[in-house]
Amino acid sequence: MKQTLQLKTSQHLALTPQLQQSIRLLQLSTLELHQEIEQVLSDNPLLERLDDPLDRSVRLLADGAINSSAVTPGEVPVSGPAANGEEGSSSAGADGEASEGGGDDNGGGDNNDAGDWGELGRGSSSGDDEDGRPQLEASRVTLREHLMEQVRMTCSAARDCALVELVVDALDDNGYLEEPLDDIHARLPDELEIEFDELRTALAMVQSMDPAGVGARSAAECLALQIRRMPGVPMVTRRMALVIVERYLSWFAQRDFNKLKKALDCDDEDLREAQAIIRQCNPHPGAVYAANVSDYVVPDVIVRRAKDGWSVQLNPDVMPRLRVNSLYAQALKQGKSESQLGAQLQEAKWLIKNMRQRFDTILRVAQAIVDRQRNFFSHGAVAMRPLVLREIADTLGLHESTISRVTTQKYMLTPHGMFELKYFFGSHVATEAGGEASSTAIRALIVQLTGAEDPKNPLSDSKIAEMLGEQGMVIARRTVAKYREALKIPPVSLRKSL
Repeated sequence: MKQTLQLKTSQHLALTPQLQQSIRLLQLSTLELHQEIEQVLSDNPLLERLDDPLDRSVRLLADGAINSSAVTPGEVPVSGPAANGEEGSSSAGADGEASEGGGDDNGGGDNNDAGDWGELGRGSSSGDDEDGRPQLEASRVTLREHLMEQVRMTCSAARDCALVELVVDALDDNGYLEEPLDDIHARLPDELEIEFDELRTALAMVQSMDPAGVGARSAAECLALQIRRMPGVPMVTRRMALVIVERYLSWFAQRDFNKLKKALDCDDEDLREAQAIIRQCNPHPGAVYAANVSDYVVPDVIVRRAKDGWSVQLNPDVMPRLRVNSLYAQALKQGKSESQLGAQLQEAKWLIKNMRQRFDTILRVAQAIVDRQRNFFSHGAVAMRPLVLREIADTLGLHESTISRVTTQKYMLTPHGMFELKYFFGSHVATEAGGEASSTAIRALIVQLTGAEDPKNPLSDSKIAEMLGEQGMVIARRTVAKYREALKIPPVSLRKSL
């Protein structure tokens, strides 16, 4: 077989580094985006950030005096044509170079793009004095610290304090003692000669501390400790509540009131009073001292009512203000820099352009969602219409995967609350009229129906399905049960009350 050289023409899809960066930035959340920017800023000296959150902070000198030369609110440097004087013109030129995605490697570009990006970033500035300095949160007191403070005030003997501290260290985050006292006693060295009664006395001292119920070994004991210390409770009601939590707690949790009334030989009024006392107890007394930090979501877009409907705006607080360093840009123009800086300049321009494209795409997708879900913003979740990713993709001329990236971990602030963009997409359920109803709307109706039901005669899943059918929504009982469980609504037996 003879070997020959041949030319062949073919086409294939190649992802350029700029396109790969654009896709990666699009799927990042706001937190991940700012982490990515900080990493790029540390690697690329040609890139600057004009919205440093510490720019408006008060800085102290070595002697403790306030640094008067620090940047104060209103003096944050801005980019674009809003800056005055020669220095401001230089900044505008640098922004122009940074915003142009193409152009030559010497830094030439169009100034108009920089003005748009700079104006978006400047919307986040505020003259409010309360926003001028970051607020520091005081450290939370843990459960152990709270209990040990009481130990230092009540225990006098060092041996007793050590035993109480041993019990406190064995408590979990909810304040329960999960390890049996026998096991704790068995772990103690024999040379200490600690009697089991001493350990039991230490536990009793812990159970007498605040918060009430701490040191309990079960839920029943935790509730009983709180009921015994509850002030202003009639003796008959207190005794009945203690009997319920110590003997019939499972019946009480299952709301089997008929068995409770028969076992306690009481009427509805007596049982209702005991139930009110039990419901005042906290089954997790130590949870209030847990050091759980709440995660706050910052919206990417904000929806407001306009004259002609609903409008979407980008949240300026999540939009970073970036530009190319003017000194490096001038050096590149004069040809006094190395080729490596030229590559970093191109990377900086790509980042700024892809950043602007990211926010533009998020805004377009959010506006398309709002245009199709107008009834939701006017009337709430019950008016949600079915929506799929392909519908938005076809409208905007984008790929369905792009819409999926945009709607993941991106949030919208609406008059009805904060929602992820994916919240507005959902499956559909057929109606008797031949139309479609959104599953989100059906969930909202289930919440309304169960919220307005008679507590003594709650609605069953079959009854809810029947009531939805009266409104024209064909839905099976098992589907109602699936939606109810997803909404964390208890079954009918657990929603029944006296």
